This record gives sequence, C-alpha cells and structure tokens, in this order.
Amino acid sequence: MKKHDTPMIDELENGPWPSFISGIKRLRDTHPEKRINEMTNDLLGQLEHSYETRKGYWKGGTVSVYGYGGGIIPRFSEVGDAFPKSKEFHTLRVQPPAGNYYTTESLRDLADSWEKHGSGLVTFHGQTGNIMFIGSTSENTQHFFDEINEKGWDLGGAGPCVRTAMSCVGAGRCEMSNVNEHKAHRLLVNNFMDDMHRPALPYKFKFKVSGCPNDCMNSIERADMSVIGTWRDDIKVDQEEFKKYVGLKGRKYVIDNIVTRCPTNAISLNDDDSIDIDNQNCVKCMHCLNVVPKALHPGDDKGVTILIGGKRTLKIGDLMGTVIVPFMKLETEEDWERLVEIGEETIDFWADNALEHERCGEMIERIGLVNFLEGVGFDVDPNMVANPRESSYVRTDDWDDEAVKWYEKADEKKDSA
Repeated sequence: MKKHDTPMIDELENGPWPSFISGIKRLRDTHPEKRINEMTNDLLGQLEHSYETRKGYWKGGTVSVYGYGGGIIPRFSEVGDAFPKSKEFHTLRVQPPAGNYYTTESLRDLADSWEKHGSGLVTFHGQTGNIMFIGSTSENTQHFFDEINEKGWDLGGAGPCVRTAMSCVGAGRCEMSNVNEHKAHRLLVNNFMDDMHRPALPYKFKFKVSGCPNDCMNSIERADMSVIGTWRDDIKVDQEEFKKYVGLKGRKYVIDNIVTRCPTNAISLNDDDSIDIDNQNCVKCMHCLNVVPKALHPGDDKGVTILIGGKRTLKIGDLMGTVIVPFMKLETEEDWERLVEIGEETIDFWADNALEHERCGEMIERIGLVNFLEGVGFDVDPNMVANPRESSYVRTDDWDDEAVKWYEKADEKKDSA
C-alpha cells in the first residue's frame, strides 16, 4: 500500500494538543486489518486534497438498514476514483445508555464489531449524543447494525426527526442531583422511538436532561426541550462546615469568591463566620453550592424546570431555551406521564406549524411565544419572566392583577394538596 503524501494535514500534528490526524495515521500504520489500513490511507489522501483545493468532496445520498429511515449519515466521495478505498464513508449513530453508563465489556463488543465492519474511527459522543461510528460502506452498514442490535444496541436519530436524548451522570455519582435523570431520559426516548427512526418532522428535535442548574448537558442552549432538576425550598446549610471553610480560606477569600459573586446579592457573611441566604432572591445559579458542597446543598422540595426552544446556530443564530414550566414535581406516575405529554404536545404543535428546516425555537421566534403557549395549552406564569417590563408577551398594565390571580391559584393548589 502506497501512503499518500500529506504535508498540509501533517501540520495539524504540530503544537501541544493531540491531533485527530495522529489517530487516523495510527489506524493506517499499525492496525492489523489491511482493509482499515487502506480506508484510512485514502481518507487522509482525500483530506489532504481538500486542504489543497479548499473544497469539501463529501456528498449525501440514501443509506439505511431494514426497518429504519434514520440513524445513518451517508457520505459518498466526489473524488472516489482517486481515493477508491474511502469512496463510501458513512457514519452510523448508535444510542448510548442513559447517563453514558457503559461497561468495559459493552465497549469492547462495540469496538470489535466496528473493526470488523467499519474503519475503526469512533467519536464519543457527537453533539446529538450518539456514539458516532465513522466510516463504513453501504454493504457493511447492515452487517454492523445486525450484529450490535442482537446485543441490545439501537440506532439513534439522523435527519428531520427526534434525536437521541442525553442525560447527565446524575444521582449515581453527583450529590447535586434533583431528579431521576435516567428515568426521564428513558421515558422520553422510548415514547418517541418511532419519530426517531422514521424522520417525518420539519427538522430535528432534541431532548436533554440535567439533574441540576449546573446543566452539565448544556441543554439550555442545545435542546429543543430541556429538563433541568431544581428545588423550590431553602438551600440546606451546614453552618459548622461553612465556618470551617471560612477558617481555612479566610474571610476575604469567601467574600471575594462567594458573597460578591452571587448574582442577586442574596448571600451575607456574619461576624461569627456563619452564612445567611435570602432564598426568595436565589436564582439557583449553583455557584455557592459548587464552591462549598460540604456546607451548602439543594433543598428537599425537588422537581424540574422545563424550557423549550434552545438551539445552536442555524437560521437566526443561537437561542437559549425559554421557561414554559417554572417548577414541576416528578414523584407520581401521573407526574412522569405529564412530562411525556409536554413533549408530545410541543412536538405536535411544532410539526403542524413550523416551516421546513425550522427548529422549534425558531418557530417560536416567528409566531410569538404567546401563540406557542396558547397552542400547547400553557398559562402564562409570572415565573417565566425575569424582568416583566421587558417582556414582549406579558401585558404590564395589569401585571399586579395577573400576579394576584397566579398566587391565588398557587394557594388553591397548596390547600387541595
């Protein structure tokens, strides 16, 4: 096998950081499977050609496995005659377990199957959340899928469909968790499996679940429906632990790094080194809990906040999710069913009203949030807005009257409970 000369992409190996080029070269030079050596060699050759001409040469097409309309990203080379071994280099998306909890055995099984049927290149994980198996021929996609499907793995989403959900590591390893992230993940995935495998939506729709407002899944800016664990009672404070921390770090350090960094000035340090928190003004930014996790902890009245419409750059730029459910308990089976219903109502309304290639958040920007809330059956809630006077969808001339109605409704719910 003659290696392609790659002077331009060789430059990517210079510098202090690991390079993906080194990984591909390792497969080309050291892998015992000749087919993988040849695929990665021609892949490097095509990449060098792209750098020389400043053009990309991958085009789409249609590749699928029996019974599935999505889950595979077709990549056919327009310069396949020059680089025949990588002329088909399709990517298969495979759903990960909730929270990305793997066993070593399961990872080895996946790797063995991929080396048998693909290029050996794997990404853990793509922005969508899937395990990305990069580089297979049209023939081998079916063989690879059949083999891993027998072991319990399933394809993720690709195209205009519900995409694979993501959830954080959760209560299994994180003391800040406020919700059963993995149950939420599995319920949403299982309910929308058909929408994932058979693309029939205006564009992609993503669910992501984070157990606390740290939002380790970056769901607020990446997910069309973001589920964030939170609490609504007081932060739990261990004053003795906090005093130990002050004694260790000093009052100036605590004031500079905790007290003055509270976005709502809700924290005060007392003369005896104890701490007071104005929980009514706490916005759950998590900074103080992250700095002193032994002394500060989420409250006991736990639930979730649900946001809709987050996305990365497309038509109108990046969008953060908008709060549509400020707080919701997830304790009874009815609560969990309601979580799935919110997803169903949102997707149904979006599918009926979105333009082609339009994300849910872009639709909301176009039609207005008040129309979206009416369409999915949600009442406007004062807690949806941080600054009422700047809100474009809540009238402020009768704000006080509306706030009174909301608090009366909240009191009625509390009494009935």
